[in-house]
Amino acid sequence: MKALITGGYGFIGSFVAERFYKEGYKVFILDDLSSGDRSHIKFPHQSYVLDVADKKCDEVFKSNKFDVVVHLAAQISVAASMEDPHLDSTTNVIGLVNMLKLSSKFGVSKFIFASSAAVYGMNEKMPLTEEALCDPVSVYGMNKLTGEEYCRKWTELYGLQTVVFRLSNVYGPRQSAKGEGGVVSTFLTQINHGEKIILFGDGNQTRDFIYVEDVADAMLRSVTADYQGVMNLSTNQESSINELIHILAQKQQLKGIVRKDKRAGDVDKSVLDNTLAKRRLDWVPMYSLAEGLEKTAEWYLGTLTENESEQESKAKNTVSLVRSWEIWPYIENVLAFLIVLALTVGSVDTGVFDLKLIYIVLIGAIYGTKQSILAVVLSCALYIGESLNNGREIVSLLYDANTLFHVAVYLLIGIAVGYSIDKRNRDVLSKEMQKQAVEEKYDFLKDIYNDVLVVKQELQQQIVNSEDSFGKIYNITKELDSLEPERVLQKSVKVLERIMKSDEIAIYTMNQNGSFLRLMAKSNKAGFDLPRSLRMSEHAYLTELLATKKIIVNKELRHDMPLMAAPIFDNGKMVALVSLQQLGFEHFTMYTQNLFQVAVQLISSALSRSLRYLNSTQKDRYLEETSILNPVYFSAMLRNKRDAKQQLNTDFTLLSVDRSQLDHHMLSAQIASSLREADYMGIDHAGDVYIILSNSNEQEANIVIERLGRLGIAARIVQEKDQGRFALEDGAYA
Repeated sequence: MKALITGGYGFIGSFVAERFYKEGYKVFILDDLSSGDRSHIKFPHQSYVLDVADKKCDEVFKSNKFDVVVHLAAQISVAASMEDPHLDSTTNVIGLVNMLKLSSKFGVSKFIFASSAAVYGMNEKMPLTEEALCDPVSVYGMNKLTGEEYCRKWTELYGLQTVVFRLSNVYGPRQSAKGEGGVVSTFLTQINHGEKIILFGDGNQTRDFIYVEDVADAMLRSVTADYQGVMNLSTNQESSINELIHILAQKQQLKGIVRKDKRAGDVDKSVLDNTLAKRRLDWVPMYSLAEGLEKTAEWYLGTLTENESEQESKAKNTVSLVRSWEIWPYIENVLAFLIVLALTVGSVDTGVFDLKLIYIVLIGAIYGTKQSILAVVLSCALYIGESLNNGREIVSLLYDANTLFHVAVYLLIGIAVGYSIDKRNRDVLSKEMQKQAVEEKYDFLKDIYNDVLVVKQELQQQIVNSEDSFGKIYNITKELDSLEPERVLQKSVKVLERIMKSDEIAIYTMNQNGSFLRLMAKSNKAGFDLPRSLRMSEHAYLTELLATKKIIVNKELRHDMPLMAAPIFDNGKMVALVSLQQLGFEHFTMYTQNLFQVAVQLISSALSRSLRYLNSTQKDRYLEETSILNPVYFSAMLRNKRDAKQQLNTDFTLLSVDRSQLDHHMLSAQIASSLREADYMGIDHAGDVYIILSNSNEQEANIVIERLGRLGIAARIVQEKDQGRFALEDGAYA
């Protein structure tokens, strides 16, 4: 099973991803790292650094075929949504629509969306149920409500199964100190930095705080729950901000509280009714507020200070590099000017080379307009300085055409060279950005290709080497190539034992009126005893099998039914039942269930083929107008019973019948009513009549003998040592 977690490197996302991984899912994370942190995830997973609205997400879905999508990527701050509604709408609506579109397009089984209690607004009716009026007072709440409507419509229009969780205030380790939802992390950050707590409002506003691991567990349970729609996810416990501060103060040293005005968009009271989630998900929150805060505080104490120190150090290094990079052109410009100054002062002006002009051209060619203008200013200053040094007056220079010409030339050359270089640099930068975009797309598609290639190779190896591959299952089920139904069912036990790695397999056959199942074959395991017959009306799972015609899995591990059971149908009628009584816990997975279903389908196909052969050869098998097998088929049936006895320890008893003066027709008519459908009558080549009692011991055989005696028919048990003369003759079919 594959699960895609958007925002999986974030606070809630990392816990959800971790919970799915522990449950055996292959986890994929899609996150743009705007607020997430890769260090939150310590287990093997596949990562895509993308925005949820990016078109590249199409390739991610196309190449992976996800079973579940948990959409947690979002802008989470109420205050930020009020300051920048456009950003909040872009992140929380457009990204969601893209994920919904791709999920429906590529066949995702279930889509889980994290909404918020903010959709209820200032509703004073507490606790709030899912049917309560939604009247959000913040842009964040409005966009979450819009997202819920998108999920509902996607279910109606495209059949995508969606579950929407209205989260109360989630808190826990890894939460960043941003937004109203992070009030716990904000307080703990301030406390650990030795700062005063900043409290907006009077502190009497209430919230329903839920620990993040409880949220992750509920989201996992919703995947297999038969529910679509909206549900609250909360503790149903109302706690004020003042109570929160009081709990923190019991184990933390507070420097004080700074009180500020209430923020726009904040609701006064919030507590959500979680009855629906508890009933439909079989879920309850495991952590109290005090327990959750204790775990959260321990994490912050151990990691927050260290992380922030590293971030501050990185920021200082970055600023230092940026500043040195920005100031270096000025240093080189000044050094070049000093060289020109040194060469100019005291030299003889030949009138051929103007070093200042060369200096302007070189600086402009290297650094562009900004530095070339500075070079022009410095060159003009040097020219004026030289003129003054030669005895000219400053006022006369203002009217001197030669001076104005030099200044104009310097300025024109500086601007022209600088502009041309800037244009070239812009063109180069544009090409580099285009190249980078193409390279990034190539690298992305290459990563996708490599991921698909790895999966393909794994599947190929599984097909070639796995003992559960279809190729090997097919080879095993080739053993079922028999045209005798009983032999097919008997061999099926051994086949299933090898495929399912279980030694507790049983096969029952249905009687004609569909009221009983009779044990036909079972695993030859010491102490593995099962009822010889099952009445359909006494077992609810048998009735369900008959109605649904699908595999039944005992997920509740009830003792009155097998772990897995599957019906075998022929022409729309149930003819047999395959049951797997026990299986190692490590093998009790969805994969094993699918494997069992495939194996039963192959057995069903083999049995249907043998039943068709049986019907077509009915006249050849029995003496005319009797239910007595002719010698060839009787010998074959007896050999089947012996093989089942040897391999599966399946009991049978052979009776010899004294014909007296009755002919075969009269004998068949009288005996048939005393036998079960799984029993057989037959004759040998000498014309003697015998009865095979399937799955019966001598005690049960004596009951049949007494029943026949009351009909005037004498019968006796043929001991095993006397059965040797019933050999299968040449030409008989097995």
